[in-house]
Amino acid sequence: MTRLLATILIGLMGLGMAAPEAVAQNGPLRIEITEGVIEPLPYAVPDFVAETQGSNQVSKDISRLIAEDLSGTGLFREIPASAHISSITNFGSPVQFADWKAINAQALITGGVSVSGNSLEVKFRVWDVFAGQELGSGLRFKGTVDGWRRMAHKVADEVYSRITGEGGYFDSRVVFVSETGPKSDRKKRLAIMDYDGANLQYLTDSSAIVLAPRFSPTGDKVLYTSYETGFPEVFVLDVGSVRRNVLSTNNGGMSFSPRFSPDGKSVLLSVESGGNTDIYKVGINGGQRQRLTSGASIDTAPSFSPDGSRIVFESDRSGTQQLYVMGANGGEATRISFGQGRYGTPVWSPRGDLIAFTKQNKGRFHIGVMRTDGSEERLLTASFLDEGPTWAPNGRVIMFTRETRGTDGVSALYSVDVSGRNLKRVKLNGGGSDPSWSPLQ
Repeated sequence: MTRLLATILIGLMGLGMAAPEAVAQNGPLRIEITEGVIEPLPYAVPDFVAETQGSNQVSKDISRLIAEDLSGTGLFREIPASAHISSITNFGSPVQFADWKAINAQALITGGVSVSGNSLEVKFRVWDVFAGQELGSGLRFKGTVDGWRRMAHKVADEVYSRITGEGGYFDSRVVFVSETGPKSDRKKRLAIMDYDGANLQYLTDSSAIVLAPRFSPTGDKVLYTSYETGFPEVFVLDVGSVRRNVLSTNNGGMSFSPRFSPDGKSVLLSVESGGNTDIYKVGINGGQRQRLTSGASIDTAPSFSPDGSRIVFESDRSGTQQLYVMGANGGEATRISFGQGRYGTPVWSPRGDLIAFTKQNKGRFHIGVMRTDGSEERLLTASFLDEGPTWAPNGRVIMFTRETRGTDGVSALYSVDVSGRNLKRVKLNGGGSDPSWSPLQ
């Protein structure tokens, strides 16, 4: 393996995290974690070479989408084509590193695209300009012309991984509640999209209220709560066929807030009965359910740790809404939230080191993260209403719902870096809420 283009200190994933700073030098390119202002790494991605007739437009489209993915992270800054000195006219031609150094491009991405009928092949290389060497070895992906966006996301994931040392998240999807109409008569239905808002597909109609969709670990199924039977019940939906079934819970009370186990074989959910709400575990095909909490309190919003050994959830057992952690089979729970305000909707990071949550304090809502023992709490956002965090597959970015104030207020999806930077709205026609990020596809 060649020397890494980037040496990354994963202090970004800690709390009290430092900002990444790109450092140009006459050696291997580095991204170091330092205190202070983010200095995005400058890179260039000239249009990929069209190697066959009919591939001109798709080669440009792929190049642009790769740039959008990388620049959208806030860690990279593209050097525009107008500043380029060299052009890439042949994928196999030697790179003129001096020309790219002259415009301070620290990384260079080159590629070639060929089309045959509906078949598409994309090949690419990533270059460390200052070291004058290729990072890793060239790769190629094959697919269909219709799937060019996914091909571009795959390339961007590979580039991102080679430069940062972290996994990517561009070739992923998000299931969410699509919202249309005024606040007084809002229509809601399940929808799925690429992480960037493209390729929107509806999974249900708007005839019944739907809430809290959650992806399975393999991304082929979705859990959600629906009122289509007249009261809240948990459904399991197959994403490919869009067929759905009620998850049997032995006919006992309203069920909601579902979440898959890491192996996808069981489901956590909350069941309300007689004014009390507790957390249960049930097999994905239904059957006998296991009660995990008990007592005169509202226990809800459970989320497994990535290794399946523990569960974080919210409860008002202490008098206010707080976060607790217990074993996967129940038992004594330990409170982990002790700041001012109320805490809810916890979700464990895919890395296992952090828990994201919603916090309400002094009339403001926040998305925050803390260590799994409750230490080093850090608030990433603040607004009239932020809620419902979900983690990107690499544990680097959090998506959530933001609602604006007033009778004309709307819900939208936003994302933020785990460091609290790069807050931005997800491109989406219409409103949206309750996002759930899929694993990498």
